[in-house]
This record gives sequence, C-alpha cells and structure tokens, in this order.
Amino acid sequence: MRVQLNFKSGVPVYLQIVEQVKAAVAAGSLRPDEALPSVRVLAEELRVNRNTVARAYGELAVQGVVSNEAGRGCFIRDHGQPLRKDARRAMLTQPVDALLVQAHHLRIPPDELLALIQERLRLLEQQKEKDTEP
Repeated sequence: MRVQLNFKSGVPVYLQIVEQVKAAVAAGSLRPDEALPSVRVLAEELRVNRNTVARAYGELAVQGVVSNEAGRGCFIRDHGQPLRKDARRAMLTQPVDALLVQAHHLRIPPDELLALIQERLRLLEQQKEKDTEP
C-alpha cells in the first residue's frame, strides 16, 4: 500500500491516510483479509507519529473498513459493504454537496456533470478489473 501525504493541504494527516485506504479498497488494490502495514512500519515510512497512524486505523475500524485483531494487526474486512446504507449515504452527503456547489460556480450544466461522474465510474471499474487480473 502506498500512501502519499500532503502536509500543506490543511487536511489532517490521519484523515488523508483514512481516505487513501478507503480509496484503495474501493479500487480493489487492497483486498479483503489483506493486512495493512503495522502502525510502527507505516509511521516510519510516512515519517509521522505512531499515534497518527493508530488514529487513522482506529477511524477505519469505526467505519467498518478494517478489523483490528489483537496481536495480529489490522486487516481489510471481508464482507461486501462494511457500513449500512444510511451510514454510507451520510458519508457521501458532504462531498456530493461540495461537488454540486463547485459545479454551479463553474457553470457546468447537470447533464455534463452527470456525464463526468459516469466517465469517472467507468474508469474506476476498469482500474478494478485491471487490478484483479492475474
């Protein structure tokens, strides 16, 4: 797993880790039952405090993306959708609203915005297929 941090983005480091792990799971590059690097290893690799990585892993566990197994480590959960439908929708509300506001300010018509979203979904599916090929 490769995590790239932007210390100037204003987004807390632990949230950057959370979002990148979730994106890797969604893209299929992290698979069910796959172990994440240990807190110590990832903290050293990213040159951040161990508590930062531990907080990210804790948040991923709360969101149902990973399971923490005492003495073994942190693993990607093995079921299709880790969160209930209403929880998943709630997590997407803010980014979708921000996208709509941005599209409005850029004067992108709704049909063009939907076409862009469909294009990005197709690219994500293609990437998932590529990642699952032997």
